[in-house]
Parts: sequence; structure tokens; C-alpha cells
Amino acid sequence: MYFRILLIHFKMKTKIVLVIFLFIVNVNFAQKIKPDATLIVHSANLLDLIPDNLKIEIISEGFEWTEGPLWLPNENKLIFSDIPSNSIFEWTEIGGTKLYLKPAGYTGKEKRGGETGSNGLLLNPEGELVLCQHGDRRMAKMKAKLSNPKADFTTLAGNYNGKKLNSPNDAVFHKNGDLYFTDPPYGLEQNDKDPLKELDFQGVYKVDKTGKITLLTQELSRPNGIAFSPDYKKLYVANSDPEKAIWMVYDVDENGLLNNGKLFFDATDKTKTLKGLPDGMKVHKNGWIFATGPGGILIFTPEGEHLGTIITGEATANCAFNSDYSELFITADDYLLRVKLK
Repeated sequence: MYFRILLIHFKMKTKIVLVIFLFIVNVNFAQKIKPDATLIVHSANLLDLIPDNLKIEIISEGFEWTEGPLWLPNENKLIFSDIPSNSIFEWTEIGGTKLYLKPAGYTGKEKRGGETGSNGLLLNPEGELVLCQHGDRRMAKMKAKLSNPKADFTTLAGNYNGKKLNSPNDAVFHKNGDLYFTDPPYGLEQNDKDPLKELDFQGVYKVDKTGKITLLTQELSRPNGIAFSPDYKKLYVANSDPEKAIWMVYDVDENGLLNNGKLFFDATDKTKTLKGLPDGMKVHKNGWIFATGPGGILIFTPEGEHLGTIITGEATANCAFNSDYSELFITADDYLLRVKLK
């Protein structure tokens, strides 16, 4: 009898502990969901990929301005820039967030202000880390292994016609190994008015495997995000100018040059009521363009149809998919966010 009483008492305590544990887990989980996030649907086709009961997870926060998310498939981790702190952080499901690399964008000895850190991050065909370095005003490659990062860089492009670049912002590789990148003035301390600015325009460039740099266009006032279509025949470029908040699309010819530039989408009116400007973007394997802009992540078909928007509630800088496109990572202000896709 005494044993049965003890057993009942033990079971009751176990149930109470279990209930408390589940309550804590549920509360913590609820706190990780961004409450002001939502999905605006313009076409039912969007729901083939985006859950209609959209949830945006806050998987890390407390940064200054997050950018350049990049999934490292062999490491099974995400890395991303925190530009003002001149740092790159890493995130894993098990280990959470920790510092990955510092300094990341400015390696000089003299103190300086402005957005000094790295911005866009990408892997070259050899699997090495390539960085858009604001502070050092160059495209650079990290010479260390991804598994043992070190602030040891080699310059891939630092000037055009003898004049120093502004501050490379975002980049993408062509399937032939050529590197394409944008060069707005955001990394300069005084932006476009900085006395150290040597170029009188903001360019989009190509660097071939011999190191030759070619100016592709200088028609955009603030070229920013850049991405190829899956067949590499089209190049999309964002313009983060509040007076001309647009995306352009270009034909890519057999020499890798740009032709027939056309307006892809104009979001200038949206900037008056929604946070954010055309910024970083990624192209899904199905050809849809996931472009950060006013409101959050705008999703377009290759023909420019606006399927809908993932509203983040923040000024949103960039995004990236994991290896199998089942997850979308978003850098938005001081957050790192995640959306699980269908």
C-alpha cells in the first residue's frame, strides 16, 4: 500500500514537471515567432511554395545591421555579415549564433566610421569564401578554409581604370566563373559626398578569371542586389534609391556583357508607406525572384508578375536559401529570420 502511494505521488510529480516543461517550451517557441510578420498574396500560385499560415522565426537578434546571408552546405551552417561591427557571424540549428570572422570588411589600422564591414558573401566555384568588403573597398577572397576562418584576404578587384572602387555591395558568380558585382557608395563614411570617392558613378562590373575588370553599366544611381536567372541568360539588379526604387533585368550575351536593359519592377510608390528599399535578392530554382524591398521579401515570376510579399515588419536587407530550398533565411535590421517553405 505504501509503495502504491509513493508510486502515485511520483507519477503526479512527473506529470507536473512535464506540464511545466511543455509550458516553458511552448512559451519560448512562441517568443521566437515574429508577431508582426504576415503574408500578402497576389496570386494563388504563391501558395505552391509559401505556407499560407506563414510563420517567421526569429533565430537570432541583437545585431546592428545584418546582411549577406550565405548557406555553407558542407558546414551545414549559415553565415551572415553584421556590417557596422565589421563582423561575420555563424548560425547552426544546434549551436546557435557565434562569431565567425572579425575583421570582415575593414582591415586597416586607422579608425574610421561608416559601414566598415563585409556585405554580400558568396562561394566561388572552388568553394572558397568571397566577400564584398565595404571598408577595404574591394572584392576579396578569404585564403583560409571555411572550417577555420581567418582574416587573411587576397584582392579580386579593388579599382577600375586606376581609380579605387566605391564599396562593393553584392555579388554573384556566372557558371563560367566570372564574378559580377555592384558598387554603390554605402561603405564610404560620407556616402556619395565622401572626399575619398574616386569614381563619379556607381557601377556594375564583371571580373573574369584572369582578373580583368569590365564596367557593365553605370546607369543605376544605387546598384545593390544582383542575381542570375537559373539559365544565366538574365541578370537582375536592384536599385536602392528611394527616388527610383526599381529592379532592372538585362540580357547576358555570349561574352558575358549586358544588353537590352529593361525595367523589371518599380516599387518607388511602396517606399512611401513601407520600410525598406530594393536590396539583396536570390533566385529560387524554379526561377522565382525573392527580392528584399519595401515591406520585406517581394516574390516575382521571371516575367515580372508580383506574386506576393512576405511582410517582415523590418527594413529587410537580404535573403538566402539552404541547400534544398526548404528554408529561406532573411537578414532584416538587427534580426536573423527563417521561413520554412513547402
